[in-house]
Amino acid sequence: MKALVVDDDLVLSDVLAFTLRREGYEVITAHDGLAAIDRWRDESPDLILLDINLPKLDGLSVCRRIRALSDTPIIILSVRGEEDDVVKGLELGADDYITKPFSPRQLVARAQAVLRRSGVPPTVGILEAVGLSLDLSRREVTRAGMSATQLTPLECRLLETLMINEGQVLSTEALIDHVWGTGRGDRVMLKQLVHRLRSKIEGGEPSPVIVETVRGVGYALSLPDPHAPD
Repeated sequence: MKALVVDDDLVLSDVLAFTLRREGYEVITAHDGLAAIDRWRDESPDLILLDINLPKLDGLSVCRRIRALSDTPIIILSVRGEEDDVVKGLELGADDYITKPFSPRQLVARAQAVLRRSGVPPTVGILEAVGLSLDLSRREVTRAGMSATQLTPLECRLLETLMINEGQVLSTEALIDHVWGTGRGDRVMLKQLVHRLRSKIEGGEPSPVIVETVRGVGYALSLPDPHAPD
């Protein structure tokens, strides 16, 4: 599996390359937009990690040019997390958008998710977050002190999305799109799916809550607070 890392911050570029190599990727790098186009043409990477603020040619322009010729998975990395920036990147054809700073674990997990959606076999198939371990190939989740539990395809897709975005609140609409696809699910279906998933990973306990409901917004995967009152 080959990944192209495009970032003009040499230190961050090295960190990203190290993180991906540790996960079994072959990594190539570029530090400006024009070089990114050249490396993409010469190396045919399976995945592109693309910063927006690049010299010579900005990341959005790079994304536009590559997407006009190829469906190579692209993840945009940027300090600009405003909704308009995210929407613009996705409209240009990016497969995901990660706001800096981010953890190496989150980067790897989201890279694997993008590759799965694009039909490219991922290098690993296990996600870990908040004491949960999700085996994506087997659709099994394990929690400390509990035996492995089989999930349905929809339950697995929901938990995968929440784990990749650990600690972040995901809107109801975003979760519906990720789990069922645009225009195919609804709020009632999501609520029922969350209930079924909770029954499997929370063991029917009223506390702690792992899949947290954020009223009026959506859901988040959160680490239970051991000091919270029952």
